[in-house]
Amino acid sequence: MTRSKKLLLNSITSLIFQLVSLICGFILPRMFLTYYGSSVNGLVSSITQFLGFISLAECGVGAVVQSSLYKPLADNNRDQISRICISSERFFRKIAYILLVYVVILMIFYPMVTLDSFSYGYTMLLIAVISISSFAQYYIGMTYRLLLNADQLGFIQFTIQTIALLLNTAAGILLMKNGFSIQIVKLTTSLIFLMQPLLISAIARRKYHIDRKLVLTEEPIKQKWNGLAQHIAAVVLANTDVAVLTLLSTLKNVSIYAVYNLVVTGLKQLIVSLVNGTQAMFGNMLAKNEMQKLLKTFDAYEWIIHTLVTFVFSVTMILIVPFVRVYTKDVTDANYIVPVFAFFITLAQASYCLRIPYNTMVLAAGHYRQTQASAILEALINVGVSVVFVYSFGLVGVAIGTLMAMVYRTCYLVYYLSKNILKRNQMIFYRHIFVDALIMTLVLLGSRFFILSKITYAGWILMAVQAGVYGLIIVLVVNFIFYKQTMKESLDFLFKRFRKS
Repeated sequence: MTRSKKLLLNSITSLIFQLVSLICGFILPRMFLTYYGSSVNGLVSSITQFLGFISLAECGVGAVVQSSLYKPLADNNRDQISRICISSERFFRKIAYILLVYVVILMIFYPMVTLDSFSYGYTMLLIAVISISSFAQYYIGMTYRLLLNADQLGFIQFTIQTIALLLNTAAGILLMKNGFSIQIVKLTTSLIFLMQPLLISAIARRKYHIDRKLVLTEEPIKQKWNGLAQHIAAVVLANTDVAVLTLLSTLKNVSIYAVYNLVVTGLKQLIVSLVNGTQAMFGNMLAKNEMQKLLKTFDAYEWIIHTLVTFVFSVTMILIVPFVRVYTKDVTDANYIVPVFAFFITLAQASYCLRIPYNTMVLAAGHYRQTQASAILEALINVGVSVVFVYSFGLVGVAIGTLMAMVYRTCYLVYYLSKNILKRNQMIFYRHIFVDALIMTLVLLGSRFFILSKITYAGWILMAVQAGVYGLIIVLVVNFIFYKQTMKESLDFLFKRFRKS
């Protein structure tokens, strides 16, 4: 199977998975609000964020393991592949024991924070059942998931994950409508998601035939502790807002945050899904020293990401509050209409998405130790600003903290990439940013013409179509003025690549 065909399959299956995930992600929280109320929805969101610490392997050590596999896979070096997998499994096993202790500590102390709203046993049991799902997804068969991704075969796991999501949503709806508790619903989720890693492991074991008798004379995975340190910082960044709101605000504010975050995070994941597999592709090109092809591919990739992100999040700024108005129409125990917060949280996630090309290249090159300090500083900025601002600005304060942290790291990654990997002029990025800001401003200036006539999904869809068409016209016109040649070259380049597949 060619590299282009693998990339196409990864992109399609990842997009399908993210679309299903986005749809299911809207259905279940809405039902939580309907059947259990805002406080329970906020509790579930808060616990899930605290358990996000368990995701250390996915983008931390996991990314280092995946980067280490690019060259042996390109060289078909089976012995080195086996060594990396053996070392990876041993490492994840140790981390799993540490995190098991973390879950126990969370079960003991976290319920004390929510005693005003929920009994100690109620919260402790909920933590236990949710943690099963998190552990299953990250630590059973993680090595084999990374191996498939590094070999550009991520479409296998995306297919399995899509099926599991559909099963989970159907089971959740059935259980809630029949009056089961939130603990039973989440336990069912955990058991369904437990099937994913077991199936992925079985497929990978059959394909790669890892030689477990090999003796490791040296560590085959370089910089794995640097990857771990970076992802601890990333987890702190991702979970700071909810943690600060849980400790210094209210669970209702956590629920409001979760609803808006559901929208912007879902859009972020959709954008990520469209370029899924590019890290493995870039890693393969770097391993084979195909620099000219790499630069040409990166230029197209960069322009597409900036254009897509600007279009999606500019239109989102117009549509997100009307959507939340429809989504929470029958929910009366909290005020979900917070336009200023919506603006900042949308801008923060747009900033995160704009870093995708630069972060992807840094990960593909395996530069974890070199960029570690910036990841830690990003997390510290988010924590510090959020804690200071939450007292005066509440939800808006934590959104500002997230935005400031993400802008800093995005600019740093551009600087690092230009100086150490691709040797590109940083002004290429800042020209993109100027065009992005111009497009966003023009789109927002037209927002007054789009009104939610009826608080229904049909009314919102009509508004979304109108805003989407307007935004698309602005994006095309502005890019035609500033990037006419780049548009032609990027689209021609991508068309040729996918036609070959």
